[in-house]
Parts: sequence; C-alpha cells; structure tokens
Amino acid sequence: QLKLVNPSQYRFEHLVTQMKWRLQEGRGEAVYQIGVEDNGLLVGLSEEEMRASLKTLRRMAEKVGADITVLREREVDYDSDVPRKITEVLVRKVPDNQQFLDLRVAVLGNVDSGKSTLLGVLTQGELDNGRGRARLNLFRHLHEIQSGRTSSISFEILGFNSKGEVVNYSDSRTAEEICESSSKMITFIDLAGHHKYLKTTIFGLTSYCPDFAMLVVSANTGIAGTTREHLGLAMALKVPFFIVISKVDLCSKATVERTVKQLERILKQPGCNKLPLLVNSDDDAVTAAQQFAQSPNITPIFTLSSVSGENLDLLKVFLNILPPLTNSKEQEELMQQLTEFQVDEIYTVPEVGTVVGGTLSSGICREGENLVVGPTDDGKFLRLKVCSIQRNRSACRVLRAGQAATLALGPFDRSLLRKGMVMVSPEMNPTICSVFEAEIVLLFHATTFRKGFQVTVHVGNVRQTAIVEKIHGKDKLRTGEKAVVCFRFIKHPEYLKIGAKLLFREGVTKGIGHVTDL
Repeated sequence: QLKLVNPSQYRFEHLVTQMKWRLQEGRGEAVYQIGVEDNGLLVGLSEEEMRASLKTLRRMAEKVGADITVLREREVDYDSDVPRKITEVLVRKVPDNQQFLDLRVAVLGNVDSGKSTLLGVLTQGELDNGRGRARLNLFRHLHEIQSGRTSSISFEILGFNSKGEVVNYSDSRTAEEICESSSKMITFIDLAGHHKYLKTTIFGLTSYCPDFAMLVVSANTGIAGTTREHLGLAMALKVPFFIVISKVDLCSKATVERTVKQLERILKQPGCNKLPLLVNSDDDAVTAAQQFAQSPNITPIFTLSSVSGENLDLLKVFLNILPPLTNSKEQEELMQQLTEFQVDEIYTVPEVGTVVGGTLSSGICREGENLVVGPTDDGKFLRLKVCSIQRNRSACRVLRAGQAATLALGPFDRSLLRKGMVMVSPEMNPTICSVFEAEIVLLFHATTFRKGFQVTVHVGNVRQTAIVEKIHGKDKLRTGEKAVVCFRFIKHPEYLKIGAKLLFREGVTKGIGHVTDL
C-alpha cells in the first residue's frame, strides 16, 4: 500500500474487506508494505504520513480482530530533503475455527551436531552449559540420557504470540498454557542423527508430513556422516529445508566460513540446484522467510551457538514470519473429502484406554464419530468410535485436514492395531493391496537389483518388507537407472494410494519413486 492517511468511510470499509481476504488467503497471516506503490515503486512516506498510515492500519486490524507487529523499516533514497521511510508490517489473526496456526518442522543432521540441544534452548528459553544440559528434557528413554543420542522421535513445541514474541517453557508454563497464549505454534519433530536409527528418521519424515526441515550442521566437523544422506532424504521427499550451523562458539571465524563454503558448494551442485542465502541480520531473516516460502530453491543458512546464544534471535525472527506452505483453498478442498487418519503411534493410557497418535490427511474428524480401522492381517476393517481428541496436550472438538492429534478410542483392543494402519469413514471403501507397482529410481546399490530381492518400503506411514516380483522390460537394475517394478508385501496387505511417494532401502541399497498401480 502507498499510504493510508485518513481514508473516507467507504474506502476504510473497502480496505478492511481487502485485509480480511488477504488474511484468509494466507491462512491468518499477511505482510503489508507501506510506502510502496502498486507497481512496486519504492516511494516512501514522511514521518507523519507514516504515523497516520500505521494508525489506520491498527484501526483496520482491530476491526478484523487481528494484531500487527512492525517487522522492519528502512529509509529510501528519494529526491527530497525530508527522509522518507518504508515499513513492513506483519498482520496476524488466528482463524476463527482454529486455536492457532500450525507449522511442523523436522530437525535433521548428523549425530552430535547439536539438534536436541538447539531445540532445548529454543523451547526451554535457557542457554546450554556446553555439556548438553538443555536437551535432557527432550529425551524419552533412559538409554538416550546415558548415551546422549536421540533414538526415538520426540516432539517439541515453540509458540509465538500475536505480537511475535516467543512463548516457551521459560516462565514454567505447561504445554496447555503455551497453546492458549500463542497464535502460532511450531512443532519441532526431533529426529535421530545416528546411522543405526535411519529407519526411525525416514519414518518421521514420511509419516509426520513436515512443512519444512531444519538441517543442523556442526561448525567444527562440517558435513560429515549422515548429513548428506539427510539432505538427500529432504530433497527426495521434496521438503523445503533451511540450514543451521551450530557450535560456532567452539571454533574460529575461519572454520565457520569453511563450513559455510562447503555447504554452499554442495547446495549449488547440479543435483541440488539451491541458492544459499547466509543470514547475518534481522533484515536478512525477514527477507529469507518471505523468499523461502515463495521459492523453495532458496536455502537460508544460519550460524548460531546454543551456548553463547549468538544469532539465536535471527532464527526466532525467521520462524515467526515463516508462512505456511499450502494456502487455505487447498486445505478446504482436502476438508471436503472423506475422513482419513494415519496411525503413527499407539499407546495405552490408564483410565482412558487405547490412544492413537497421527495425522488427519483428509476430511474432518469430530468427537463421537464412528470410523473403521484397518487393514488387519487378512485385509478386513474393524469398526470403532472416537471418544475424545487432543492436540498438543489440550482438548480439541474438531480435527481438520493436515493437523496432527491423538485420538482416544476407549476400550478398543490395542493388539489389533499397528503402525501404518488408517482410520477412514465407513462409506469410503478403501483400496488395500498386497501387490503394487511403482516407478522407481535406484540411487545407490552395491550389486545388481533383480527379481527376488527384499527391501524395506516406506510409503507415508506404511513401513514393511517387500519382495521384488518383477522388473518390467529389464532383467536387472544398476545404480541410477529408472524402471517400473512390481513389489509384493511379505506380511500383510496395506492401504496405499496411487501417486504416493515411496522410499526403499536394504543395507546400502537406496531408491525413491512413486506408486503407479495397485
């Protein structure tokens, strides 16, 4: 907008309507640039015009029920004696039907690169002591605390309130309080870095459908171990990622620069085709967040330390502005389809009964709804009823497409459930199969890949061993070759969709592709 100084009543109403529409399109967020003409010419406004414009913008936001924060302002070189400024303002309003805006970020990186510690510092609000104190609250098992290595998938939440301030556990809040007082929630999925736990990491990336991935690289070791592999996984699953170089307090500037150069070289390779963007100031962070959402080819790089707290604020600014990837239109189309819930984890909770955790991939799920779950070993579906729903540890009445939650199923027998099942509405008539075809690319293989070969196949939340029944048009495959291959599941039939992304591995064999026929 150029300027919003004392608009007439009619124009004010028009502006408010426009703001409503913009917020709906951006799923509750919009960035206004004041002092810019519609054709993009940077004109700038004088001090009092700017003040009046911001006042009008505040009035508009109040009318819609939104909050505004000034992201940055800068002076423009324009032929005049008075200094002229441009201001960028973030307008945020939580949609009426939701408690908060939700983003999921998967955290990747080599073992010992400081993933859990960084999350501990972000979500607990206190710096690390250099010996890993910050991450103790994130671990789920005793052996993780003893070895200091994450082996399971843990979730951490970081909230931002409508003014863009961080809401975390620092003021001894509980998770419920964080949910209530923040308008934007970022769920970090802390994945394992060690090679031994690669299957857990792949499961986290395929089944929890993260919006973004954060690749953590330690400044003193550079790109080592599973870093390249995780980079490849994010590229194969088409998850836009940004990079954090941690532990800069341990090494000299030259070492950090060397790591940055090494990363930039890898990102610019023909396979990656990314454009690295090093973030050094708040300004860069704002630009990075806006560009990153528009074109996934840009990869922001942050250099920070969890011990000294250097540049941590830049990462927080970036996460605060980061807009969701899908727009409201796509989500509404998904919500109109039939209900389908992916089961990722199963628990038994005393006095509640069986509880399943996962993601609703389409439709709407309400409390008290009747669904069917399956497929069982013989390919049948069983009836069940959803007793209650929780999102981020606080109760929730209605679950919408794309949201993660846990559902309580009451007295349903836990032994009938397993990871990889789906819960769908009874009228859906789901497609289950034990034999399927997929178009695959073999990424890396020691010997030749031929009929009778056994591989572990990951499709969404399905993870099972399959046998290669037949390779169409060829006897065997070598590294880098493409083909349509027919697979058969060993144990039980699974629910698959045509077009779903597929990863398979066996020892050193790795490949990606998509399902073409069931």
